[in-house]
Amino acid sequence: MSELNEQGNALLKLLADGHFHSGEKIGELLGVSRTSVNNYIKGLQEIGLDIYKVPGRGYQSATPIDLLDEKIIRSLSQHAHVKVEQILDSTNKWLLDKIPNLKNGQICIAEYQLAGRGRRGRTWVSPFASHLYFSYYWRFESGIEKLSGLSLLVGIATVNALEETGIKGVSLKWPNDLYYQGKKLAGILIELNAQANEACHTVIGIGINVRMPPEQAKLIDQPWIDLSSLSDGKVDRNLLSANLISQLQKLLPEYEKNGLKPHLTKWFELDCFLNQPVNVLLADKHKAGICRGIDEHGALLLECNGNIETYIGGEVSLRLA
Repeated sequence: MSELNEQGNALLKLLADGHFHSGEKIGELLGVSRTSVNNYIKGLQEIGLDIYKVPGRGYQSATPIDLLDEKIIRSLSQHAHVKVEQILDSTNKWLLDKIPNLKNGQICIAEYQLAGRGRRGRTWVSPFASHLYFSYYWRFESGIEKLSGLSLLVGIATVNALEETGIKGVSLKWPNDLYYQGKKLAGILIELNAQANEACHTVIGIGINVRMPPEQAKLIDQPWIDLSSLSDGKVDRNLLSANLISQLQKLLPEYEKNGLKPHLTKWFELDCFLNQPVNVLLADKHKAGICRGIDEHGALLLECNGNIETYIGGEVSLRLA
């Protein structure tokens, strides 16, 4: 399924204003019975929309619903290769399935993911029209060798885009998370399609918590925060998408040419674990030490008994001690 049916979209449009609407009015609009109205409401609730039912008043969306607009994102970013979908398995998979028939810089954004993925096989909770589920395709002609620090570069680009959108104070956690005051705000998942000595196809997935519905929050097993908690006004997902596109368009060609080294100073400014006691987790083992940042290849620097050890991403995780 890639989109809601005609009745589902009509109901979504009606509830988007955040006001109460009677079951009778909804039934007339959709051309269905009151029993069917309940079923359509349940369908929207199942994809993560918070909809209240109050006897005598009807149904109301807990918050106004602001949808992504492909034309607005293209206009704001001055970028043509943007595709917005309602419902997908995942935005990363949508792009991966189309390799190698993609133009460099192709973007896929979805309102809802049926099977959103995080790092190390985790599920990414993806309620409808609540967060940003964003994937970006880039072909690295230099091959796979230079990509060990790519997630860190993408983290910097994402912080830059958030700052342009008015969100300050976000930090980075090696190798692929964005934090605010110890709580996870966003994550990065990079997937590769490459052969030795050939160009490397990369799909860069970015998930940002924008407005977390209470029921969906119960599914998350770690401290989290969303952009709505950090902003006095409404967070415009179209503007945030455009800013993210602009940052990636700017930084990826530079990264392919010069690597991560020009961005080390920025990373050290944003590193939320720098000079703190940490544990490095690898399979069923862990190593304790002091986080000393990263090297020019994006490897974690861990000080253990006066010696510096390096760790590359993949199946490695980092936790505060």
